[in-house]
Amino acid sequence: MPAVTIRNLPEETHRALKVRAARHNRSTEAEMRAILEAAVRPAGRLRLGTALAGMSRKIGLTNADVEALEQARDTSPAEPLYLE
Repeated sequence: MPAVTIRNLPEETHRALKVRAARHNRSTEAEMRAILEAAVRPAGRLRLGTALAGMSRKIGLTNADVEALEQARDTSPAEPLYLE
């Protein structure tokens, strides 16, 4: 797993992180991981698989429909594109 070093972090910020970590019953390092995770992967983010499954349920798509699409799909290799 990658490691990150944060240089020149003000003492006030480090102290505030320690206090916040204590409030959440975590180590300072665990608190920083939680903060970074929340910043880059918010809970309300769109999850493509979940969205597609929801759309499929909404329109009434069944496994039988998906199997029919699979059988009807052309599985021959694509022809290369030639540009002149």
